[in-house]
Amino acid sequence: MSDSMTVPTAAMPGRVANRVDTVYANIMDSMSSGEFPENGRLPTETELAQRFGVSRPTVREALSRLRVDGLIASRRGSGSFVLRRPDRNIKRFAPIESLADVQRCFAYRIALESAAAGLAAELRTPRDLEEIRRALGQLDIVKEQDTLGVDEDLQFHLAIVRASQNIFFVTALEMVGDQMRVAMQLSRSLSLERSRLRREVVQAEHRDIMNAIEKGSSVEAAEAMRLHLGNARRRLFEGPQSE
Repeated sequence: MSDSMTVPTAAMPGRVANRVDTVYANIMDSMSSGEFPENGRLPTETELAQRFGVSRPTVREALSRLRVDGLIASRRGSGSFVLRRPDRNIKRFAPIESLADVQRCFAYRIALESAAAGLAAELRTPRDLEEIRRALGQLDIVKEQDTLGVDEDLQFHLAIVRASQNIFFVTALEMVGDQMRVAMQLSRSLSLERSRLRREVVQAEHRDIMNAIEKGSSVEAAEAMRLHLGNARRRLFEGPQSE
């Protein structure tokens, strides 16, 4: 796979954005551009509904997703406020309307891969450990060469799920392979523009997962995976001000 830092326009195969997704994306776009600044108050639900030509319940659902993503907060009687501005470079790597799907894919993966990592710690075979170590080694090479490494990242996560010895976990993760590639390419493209320290942190998280599985601790492995994916989701929307 090419290391070109561009995500295809059809970022989410077969996905047609609904109105909630569109409002979510437009608000995030305005936050990213600075039109809705960090710590600033968002327009009211009525104002946003008029602006985007949708109903207030549609706006309310979009705002709810932004709250879940930790991008805004609502204060009783005062409205909604921007907690942090998404990275303005996001639009260079993926259509803004795909970000709602990226967020949902992360939520799905956190639930699925944390459970799989816990099982992997209990049931992994010597061959499984060898595959996980090999995949981690490939990610070390990617880090040193400052290349994208989407395939290597995907193989690391797949190796862990396969070590769970549960075909349902494997099949479930493979079903969202395209969406995972989009999220990984977006995240890794942005990381290449950040400090090398960020890439070191990501690889340290990968290593913590492997060590917990190697140790045979299902609790530590599940928590290490949950922490890694949660951090990956958070890092995706951190702008230069977080460095």
